[in-house]
Amino acid sequence: MANNAKKKLTPVQQEYKRMATAREPARPVVKNCIRAFFVGGLICILGQAITDMFVYWGGFDREKAANPTVAVLIILSVFLTALGVYDKMAQWAGAGTAVPVTGFANSMASAAIESRSEGLVLGVGGKMFTLAGPVIVFGTIAAFVVGIVHFLINQSGAGGGH
Repeated sequence: MANNAKKKLTPVQQEYKRMATAREPARPVVKNCIRAFFVGGLICILGQAITDMFVYWGGFDREKAANPTVAVLIILSVFLTALGVYDKMAQWAGAGTAVPVTGFANSMASAAIESRSEGLVLGVGGKMFTLAGPVIVFGTIAAFVVGIVHFLINQSGAGGGH
């Protein structure tokens, strides 16, 4: 596919692309990985600390503390996104901020904030769920497939002894 795109470029465009690629600064991959590791780890430590607070002060057991912990992380992520802090942190830390709950909340809040001028329903709601829709559909289909596989494995194990 890259060759097809290259064939459509004129010789001048191809030369420019070669020159631009040669002058492009090298990406600090190791440094970026270290940043992502530590920031993602810090987000996870924050989540664990929130869970521990719900267990210690809220009287929850570990399993029941999970849902309010996720809710607090989502609220924090949306709040930091609204203030513009989460995006700056994401620029610096890269993939470390894409920890599933906070990263997804950030991307939905960003889409909602960017399209608020188009109105609440068509702007905020429409754009926010344009992003969320595929994620929800994929999650639902993945859960269905895993459920079917789990059912089939249990059926073959249970039926084998008869």
